[in-house]
Amino acid sequence: MLRCAVQDGALTFAVRVVPRASRSEIAGEHDGALRVRVAAPPVDGAANEELIRTLARALHVPARDVSITSGHTSKLKQVRVVGLKREALEAL
Repeated sequence: MLRCAVQDGALTFAVRVVPRASRSEIAGEHDGALRVRVAAPPVDGAANEELIRTLARALHVPARDVSITSGHTSKLKQVRVVGLKREALEAL
């Protein structure tokens, strides 16, 4: 079960990033975190930018509404998405 919290009209949840994948995609849930494969390497924030773009596409929200709140240099990150319902996240 994916752990997430609603606060101030935004949904916060954990993401486990797998960099240098063959393509960027949502890969399901792992240990309470959304698992996301990104094609970008973890250099100069490229993987973080690709993560934001991938989540925005999958969740049908603008990229400006997706932000990484913690774990910028870690594979396990906390992500905040403004205007997202819990049901939309669980549908992934």
